[in-house]
Amino acid sequence: MSEARGCAPWAMEWIRPAQPDTLFISSITIGEMTAWHRASATSLIAAYAAGSVTPVDVLDAVLARLDAVNPALNAVIATDPAAARRQAEASAARWRSNAPLGALDGIPFTVKDNIVTAALPTRWGCPVFRDFQGERDELPVARMLAGGAVLVGKTNVPELTLMGYTDNTLFGPTGNPWNPALTPGGSSGGAVSAVAAGIGPVALGTDGGGSIRRPASHTGLVGLKPTPGRIPRCDGLPAILLDFEVIGPIARTVGDIWTVTRALAARDARDPASRMLPDLGAMPPARPSRILYVPRFGAHPVDPEIAASVAAAARHMADLGHEVSEGPPPFDPDEVALIQSTVSAAGLAWLMRERQASPAAAILQQTAERGAAMPAADLFQALDDVGRLRRTMSVFFETTDVLMTPSAAALPWPKTESHPPVIAGQPVGPRGHAVFTAFANAGGLPGLALPCERSAAGLPIGFQLVGPYGADAALLALGLQYEAAHPWADAWPAG
Repeated sequence: MSEARGCAPWAMEWIRPAQPDTLFISSITIGEMTAWHRASATSLIAAYAAGSVTPVDVLDAVLARLDAVNPALNAVIATDPAAARRQAEASAARWRSNAPLGALDGIPFTVKDNIVTAALPTRWGCPVFRDFQGERDELPVARMLAGGAVLVGKTNVPELTLMGYTDNTLFGPTGNPWNPALTPGGSSGGAVSAVAAGIGPVALGTDGGGSIRRPASHTGLVGLKPTPGRIPRCDGLPAILLDFEVIGPIARTVGDIWTVTRALAARDARDPASRMLPDLGAMPPARPSRILYVPRFGAHPVDPEIAASVAAAARHMADLGHEVSEGPPPFDPDEVALIQSTVSAAGLAWLMRERQASPAAAILQQTAERGAAMPAADLFQALDDVGRLRRTMSVFFETTDVLMTPSAAALPWPKTESHPPVIAGQPVGPRGHAVFTAFANAGGLPGLALPCERSAAGLPIGFQLVGPYGADAALLALGLQYEAAHPWADAWPAG
């Protein structure tokens, strides 16, 4: 097992291969270099079946890519290359025998460092968990491995995954492949940085307030925050964000997101929420949808380039035959922010009391102290507000199919700073960049992040589609339709 830390500067630009990587069988060749690390999971499975490449070849390409770019990015913080090679060799043998375990057999993947793995430590970005080693894999990881996927490593997180950028006292900051001086966001910052740089086509992340969707938007990727229970969980870390936090996939294409979600979506009695949902089934066709486009939440500012890009995406949705209207959100964003703040403070205070410890970051120390001093009635009020929000959204989705917003209010900012202090000329607090996403978590709703037109400087921008409880497949069908009309998979950062 090895660990990595680095923060050297890295060139920013983007280049286009000769063709997108969706559903191709041969490798991508750039000059004289065969770039299997750029292949999607879907295309790799096709290539394995055709005998064009083996899982060992692909792992070698991914590990070479990790060695080349991770010192500058600090995305992956723990690996076991020997174990990964054994997994890849076993997968290659199954493919030779025409007996793959499923749609993920031989696919390299990374795991966010707040998702428990038995083979690698789970530090949660926090000195309190410096020596934590799980006895068994958390259920989604166990399912990935049982399906033959190849574990490349663990990805970096902010301390206790409670901040919107990725830095901690154990491993340091993670950079954005599109400009490594900038943050990829958080808390799934290491996960998106790895996928965007080609360190595996898919990653498992978590989303407790937007921690998949915002980082995906900052790195040009697709990210799914599933309905609670859609990807069942057990054997994980303490649930300090209740059911607000879910595990979801991060990838370059909607097809890969669908493939991973299907592989992980079977019900499990150890997660009762999973038994409340119908089977995922097959991908439905995209149908004409009633979309409410919400360009901003009240007086909260949005970067002008983000606003323009997402407005263009809303027009593209209308061009695809959807009924797009514009208006305010059907809830109070400030009330949602208070819910999120109350639950996270109470959860952190509980965790630190259980561990008889304190976080390293000063802002988290303050949050834990606030949570410990909070009256129980405040938490009960927040939970009552959650119930009211969920009822409001259930009624809202009777007459609207999808709510569309920007994924983040700000473009990426310097990677060692917790947040941008100013957005569109207006001073903002630590969550000013994150205003758009938390309602889906508190509301128990699925959300899909998709890329749209980049900024003038070439930085990625994204938008999110949020649907009613259980509508994960419908969102992915809509995302697949949008991706086919406005593809992004051939855009890569340089390096």
